[in-house]
Amino acid sequence: MITRRNFVALGASAVLTSGLGARMVLAKAATERRFVFIIQRGAADGLGTLAPLGDPAFAGQRGVLAQDFASAPRLDSLFALHPAMTNLHSLYQAKQALFVHAVASPYRERSHFDGQNVLETGGSSAYALKDGWLNRLLSLLPADDRAIALAATIPMALRGSVEVASYAPSALPDASDDLLARVSAMYREDSQLHAIWEQAIATRMLTSDLASDNGRNAAATGSLAARLLSAEGGARIAMIETGGWDTHAQQRGRLAGQLKGLDAMVGAVRQGLGPLWSETILVVATEFGRTVKVNGTQGTDHGTGALAMLMGGAVNGGRVVADWPGLGDAALYEGRDLRPTTGLDTLINSAVASHFDLLPTRTAQKLFPDMKSAGVLKDLVRA
Repeated sequence: MITRRNFVALGASAVLTSGLGARMVLAKAATERRFVFIIQRGAADGLGTLAPLGDPAFAGQRGVLAQDFASAPRLDSLFALHPAMTNLHSLYQAKQALFVHAVASPYRERSHFDGQNVLETGGSSAYALKDGWLNRLLSLLPADDRAIALAATIPMALRGSVEVASYAPSALPDASDDLLARVSAMYREDSQLHAIWEQAIATRMLTSDLASDNGRNAAATGSLAARLLSAEGGARIAMIETGGWDTHAQQRGRLAGQLKGLDAMVGAVRQGLGPLWSETILVVATEFGRTVKVNGTQGTDHGTGALAMLMGGAVNGGRVVADWPGLGDAALYEGRDLRPTTGLDTLINSAVASHFDLLPTRTAQKLFPDMKSAGVLKDLVRA
């Protein structure tokens, strides 16, 4: 069990946040298997992450955004990975990364909050369920397992009947750098407040936008997650929140920075887990996709079909799974979005059930009670 003292010793005192960016929530389960859920809040652009270069409509639809893939590594005859994701490309080549394109939760509107609620509760409409699918997953694992939330508030996915302990620091205000510098100067001579303030500043730096500090903050969060997941008696399940994916304007540079940060975070988790990486799956998902066409400010707007990613030594990777719908105008959902062809609930349920050796039907009833498709995506996890 991770006590606060152990947590501080692991360096976790520097990860808690004031809502500036990534927040992390962890749980413990009595299993050697590790599971990490990374949520991309803001609707990450799947077409800008894994581009269907082989689709004849891609270049025309994406315009300036297609230029990011001029030298991108091809994964197969259709798809190419954004060049900022070097760690993920290596994992793909090692058959430890799997991409599932044109996925979506049951949500079909365009509100971030509603979409995230559906993604995290596992329901079919916003606010229909009052607890999260990740908490309900804990109820299927050994009864004496405990969970710990390392955040000011526990994310919806981990809320529910299973007790989740939390470690929440005092929240920082969303202050300017100038104000923070002035407060730091004011506390410099105070023997008690100086150390507390410096710890809070370190927290802010570590959990800010994924792209900040050239991805090093994101890598630090990944390293911390790995230490907590590999500690004796520590967490077995983790959730990491990431923000900054809402790219309505000037998407190219912003998305590249975000993807570089995510790539660094995943790389740090892999390195930090060491041999435990072979027992681990990371699932990366967002609430919905973005429009296929570029808007007037060289960004994209809220869409539907998105990309989900599975990484880890337990993943049967080196593949892109996609019932590709095409990007021609006639193929688009509502004339503007990538048409979803795979349920995100089906994907998550298939991965979780296989990873923890649970019956898929039982897991689906518990985690996604409104799931319409009874199908299971096979061979996501190594036998």
